[in-house]
Amino acid sequence: MMEAAIGIAVFLEDGATYDAAMTKFLGRVPAYIYLTSDGPYPLKAPDGTQDTEAEIIKYWQNQTTFVDGLTQETCRDFAHTGYGISSISAVAEISRIQGTDLWTGDVGTRVAKALEFHCQYEDGVPVPSWLCHGSISRSLGPVTEPGYNALAHRMNMSLPYTKQYTLSQRPQGTNYLFQGWETLTNADNPFPAVGW
Repeated sequence: MMEAAIGIAVFLEDGATYDAAMTKFLGRVPAYIYLTSDGPYPLKAPDGTQDTEAEIIKYWQNQTTFVDGLTQETCRDFAHTGYGISSISAVAEISRIQGTDLWTGDVGTRVAKALEFHCQYEDGVPVPSWLCHGSISRSLGPVTEPGYNALAHRMNMSLPYTKQYTLSQRPQGTNYLFQGWETLTNADNPFPAVGW
């Protein structure tokens, strides 16, 4: 929804709508991707209702151990996690084109940690028992090109698991929902186009 709201605001050249959508987005990203600097538990979304430890754990699919890069949907399945990472990356790219680089701040840090965390398991690292009770549903899908390009190619970050996963998926096609052909638009491109 945030990706659509930002895109609509840009298309309509509506600054007020863009600012409102971006404010909501910047509040939601830290509530979706956990960093240890957030504290012992994930941050609550600005409009969220999870106030107790038990409510937060339940909202995070009963995950009780929190590490850098874990997302709200990791224990749901990697496909939905991939949708979230993809949309966050798309908004960061739209914002960059509009003149604000979110990759160099908190959003970029969170996406980098989320990509590396999930790609390690896609690349074959054994799943520890503390993660989703030892059982994950892999299949990020064609979602890594924009984030990998921005962080590794433009910002020179070392993302070994993400690199391995991304290269193994090339050319990334489409999931026939909303992600598509991002190898074409983003792979090793210092100034990729976003969307069509």
